Amino acid sequence: DAIRARLLTGNKPNYLRDWVYGGIDGAITTFAIVAGVVGAGLPARVILILGVANLLADGLSMAASNYSGTKTEVDELARYREIEERHIDLDPEGERNEIRQILKLKGLEGAALDGAVKAMTSNRKTWIDTMLVEEYGLSVNLRSPLKSGASTFVSFLLFGMIPLLPYMLGFSRALEIALATTVAAFFAIGSIKSKWSLQSWWWSGLETMLIGVAACSLAYATGWTADRMLM
Repeated sequence: DAIRARLLTGNKPNYLRDWVYGGIDGAITTFAIVAGVVGAGLPARVILILGVANLLADGLSMAASNYSGTKTEVDELARYREIEERHIDLDPEGERNEIRQILKLKGLEGAALDGAVKAMTSNRKTWIDTMLVEEYGLSVNLRSPLKSGASTFVSFLLFGMIPLLPYMLGFSRALEIALATTVAAFFAIGSIKSKWSLQSWWWSGLETMLIGVAACSLAYATGWTADRMLM
């Protein structure tokens, strides 16, 4: 009963990847602005102006890109589904033979193969879904473009705000606090990201943290160098 109930619920789309995607980019790009401005010796007011502008503009850009990319997958699935609908209407026997060949390659034969073909092609949705997965290599369980874009945008704002908060709150050692909290955010994001890999949570966190620190160091060095060259 438990297995049947779990299978009947189906595979629900997971939006965790969209959160990780937006969070990493938000933390890196915003702290890169902080590091670059500090490296150039500019006042904290510039950090807040550029940081907030980045949060809104880059966050919306990331969300729009993720929305468009996910919608492309949805549109592709709809297109191939329409193709298979038309093929079944025009040549049902040919499409049944494709199902037969697919199942035969999976090891079915004889009466078992005949029964499986008959059962599968008796349900039009199952028939088409099988063709989409086996013939075109598509997934029939796609994420919502709107939810994907929204998840990326919200995550970008939340993690991108972290490097700016010490400056918004007027802390005296704002850069050091921003660095510490951003590094912690990188580690947290990486730990979450480990759900998609065979890496341990601490190694995935450390890896993401090092990537983020490298990007932020490059931004600081660029700002420092530009300031010296343009003096």
